[in-house]
Amino acid sequence: MSLDLGNRKIKMQNLSRYRNIGIFAHVDAGKTTTTERILKLTGKIHKLGEVHDGAATTDFMDQEKERGITIQSAATSCIWNNHTLNIIDTPGHVDFTIEVYRSLKVLDGGIGVFCGSGGVEPQSETNWRYANDSEVSRIIYVNKLDRVGANFFRVVDQVKNILAAKPLVMVLPIGEQDKFEGVVDLLTRKAWKWDNTGDPMHYKIEDVPADMVDKVEQYRAELIETAVEMDEEVMEAYLEGNEPDVETIKKCIRKGTINLDFFPTYCGSSFKNKGVQLVLDAVVDYLPSPTEVKPQPEVDLEGNETGKYAIVDANKPLRALAFKIMDDRYGALTFVRLYSGKMTKGQNILNTFTGKEERISRIVLMHANSREELDSASAGDIVALLGMKNTHTGHTLCDPDDPATLEPMVFPDPVISIAIEPKEKGQIDKLSTALGKMVAEDPSFRVETDIDSGETILKGMGELHLDIKVDILKRTYGVEVIVGKPQVAYRETIRKSVNDTYTHKKQSGGSGQYGRVDYTIEPGEPGSGFFFESKVVGGNVPREYWPAVEKGFKLSITQGVLAKFPLVDVRFILKDGAYHAVDSSAIAFEIAAKSAYRQSIPKANPVLLEPIMKIDVFTPDDNVGDVIGDLSRRRGMIQGQDNGPTGVRVKAEAPLSEMFGYIGDLRSMTSGRGQFSMEFSHYSECPNSVSEAIIAERSKEKK
Repeated sequence: MSLDLGNRKIKMQNLSRYRNIGIFAHVDAGKTTTTERILKLTGKIHKLGEVHDGAATTDFMDQEKERGITIQSAATSCIWNNHTLNIIDTPGHVDFTIEVYRSLKVLDGGIGVFCGSGGVEPQSETNWRYANDSEVSRIIYVNKLDRVGANFFRVVDQVKNILAAKPLVMVLPIGEQDKFEGVVDLLTRKAWKWDNTGDPMHYKIEDVPADMVDKVEQYRAELIETAVEMDEEVMEAYLEGNEPDVETIKKCIRKGTINLDFFPTYCGSSFKNKGVQLVLDAVVDYLPSPTEVKPQPEVDLEGNETGKYAIVDANKPLRALAFKIMDDRYGALTFVRLYSGKMTKGQNILNTFTGKEERISRIVLMHANSREELDSASAGDIVALLGMKNTHTGHTLCDPDDPATLEPMVFPDPVISIAIEPKEKGQIDKLSTALGKMVAEDPSFRVETDIDSGETILKGMGELHLDIKVDILKRTYGVEVIVGKPQVAYRETIRKSVNDTYTHKKQSGGSGQYGRVDYTIEPGEPGSGFFFESKVVGGNVPREYWPAVEKGFKLSITQGVLAKFPLVDVRFILKDGAYHAVDSSAIAFEIAAKSAYRQSIPKANPVLLEPIMKIDVFTPDDNVGDVIGDLSRRRGMIQGQDNGPTGVRVKAEAPLSEMFGYIGDLRSMTSGRGQFSMEFSHYSECPNSVSEAIIAERSKEKK
């Protein structure tokens, strides 16, 4: 501990030797295997664990080991070339995209891993979009080049065409598929060749194979031409015939990578231990340190930017963002990224969301599910805190004497729900405690109690998401539950504008209640949510009552008039009204708005909306017709087809309600070879027949 910690203390003062990075990709592209190889090469672990054996270091949940997928992001730290790498291995399955999103929010750089045969797959696109939104610099690693159908150059083309990104090819593969031996480093014109022992250190550096010389020179020229565009002086010298030295080219590549102008692109086979060293070198050479990324903007309590920034400096006031809560056998761990300042064990810090101070009892550096105790942490660090009782994902922790809030995280609403109840009635309290911890860990997971039935409702991002939650309840918390059939999160909206008036008048001795509202209710733009505006002039409804009218409407939209689903994308405009000098009050106008809602929404042509999912299906060539026919029967709209070396990808949109149990049907149609992924796209109006059936079922449930 002392040596590592000693090194850390040196590095805390030299942030240029820090790299906070994430590894992200589509499910089964080899992220976790790549992380294992990085940990082995950096000396963090001495025995490789394989995902398919359930022994990967960062897949430590039972569910991860069994299913061979990553469910929650895992943090670890290691050292390469005297640089500290804080690495987060993120999930690839679309149901756990939230883990990728919140990890990218606190990282400075990333490695986008793509399968050499699968190429740019659906979740790759989603993760890439999130990384673009978070302005995270990336390098690209095309993995699994030893696989049947692997083609490095096809994947490079897909990055250009599907992701609209600019890959900067840094290496070329020597052989592909079962003949893959290693890579040629274009900058040094050297070939790295590994033997077949599986030891990543068993390699030789040789001259470029004779049959690759022309191709190497072609791609090297393209690399240098792209790089020198980052520096005018270097470019002018190059145009005059003076090729820059390797260090100058690297500086230009670093600048372009940090600016997101291009993405250095590598290849290899993590499973066969070939090519990972060059990726690690690229992390150090081209991805930014904490001081080289845009500082985090500070916002006020309404979320508006204040013009101030959290500068990455240990001597500035403390600014840290909690991005993940994880419950383990020692208690709740709060993962935080420090943007500025420092924190020490025993210190009191302010949570700006709750307005309360909390005491840090311990600070730990995580390595998957093991830990190393620290006395302090500084700007640029990613650590976990113990003892934080009221801190949740997205909360800002800061200096109590100099408070500030960082830009919060925004999480999508769940699209699927199930009802559960404990098998043993005596476990209700145990279930409640477990669900409380699980909600704190995962912001895309919600728990509600149905007011009418008293049932506990779990809401999530997909069938697998909720399946895992039920499994965690059983294994981790010892609570077995009875699960109801999945329910879709429908919404309601209106299609017609209504001008109306409502008077709330109540007299029962003493002061009464009075409030009249004249208003317009009209459809809003899709995705606009709730909008309220007052256009009252002349004081017929005093300004102090406007918030009460808004509150009445806002509380009402939680239940639509068709099937009690939330009402969305609607505008309420208060145009006029009347008040009484004695009998009017805020509560009177709030009640008037609620009654106005019930009176007018049925007149505004209310309709039911259903969640539409973006579907991406992989199928062997022989089964394309069956897959397309089946999707059409599920009310799917085919968006396109992409032919690949091992099959066809069918892209479609379909209602979530029609996709339950789809994986079983797909496997039957394709003899177990089909795969699919699905993510929420948008809400769309239900056909009349579907809408009538849902409304009838809901009214039956309520009786």
